[in-house]
Amino acid sequence: MTNLDGAVFLVVGASGGLGSLIAEQLADAGAVVVRAARNPATLAGPDAYLADLTQPGSAEGLMAAAVAAHGRLDGLVIAAGRVAFGPIAEVTDATLTELFEINALAPMRLIREALPHLTVSAAEKREPVIVTISGIVAESPTAGLASYSASKAALAGFVTAANRELRRAGIRVMDARPGHTETALSTHPIAGAAPAFPAGLAPEAVAARIVRGIVDGEKDLPSGSF
Repeated sequence: MTNLDGAVFLVVGASGGLGSLIAEQLADAGAVVVRAARNPATLAGPDAYLADLTQPGSAEGLMAAAVAAHGRLDGLVIAAGRVAFGPIAEVTDATLTELFEINALAPMRLIREALPHLTVSAAEKREPVIVTISGIVAESPTAGLASYSASKAALAGFVTAANRELRRAGIRVMDARPGHTETALSTHPIAGAAPAFPAGLAPEAVAARIVRGIVDGEKDLPSGSF
């Protein structure tokens, strides 16, 4: 069991439909939550930082600010992401670049920058954890979502290897792959328009499952976990 009472967590994408709920539930469980997002209209509070993860140095700067706020870091939750719809023949270079920058490269950079601080947390027996959300498309790449699926599969592959590499340092890495969830992500895609999805998962339930996985020491949350 991981004790969240007083643990310092950075939640990236904390103004989104899922990230905001995870941040809220972590705080309710006793964690000190530092929130980060790129939209100033939906991000507020003393422990809130604006961050555009597509900009050079943003991961390093955000991590430094988060650690400076409380002097330590015990958890990193990466809930930021973008989606794009449409056939492969119509995907543009700009869409590909943005999808991979936000869904794959930014999480990789954030994890890299968090490692020195999480290593200290592990040495002090605080059970540090990294959480990513690659989603069901990382398991089952989907037609009409090929580029999005590929960006999330890249993240899932990185996290699988990272979990094996970092466990000796006492740092747990957990990837969550819920199915379609009823957030607003699909309503503002980078490109294309969302198809008529069947009813999705309740975001409150998905967030609760992820927080439970953090507490219970789980290392992987495949789609069947939701």
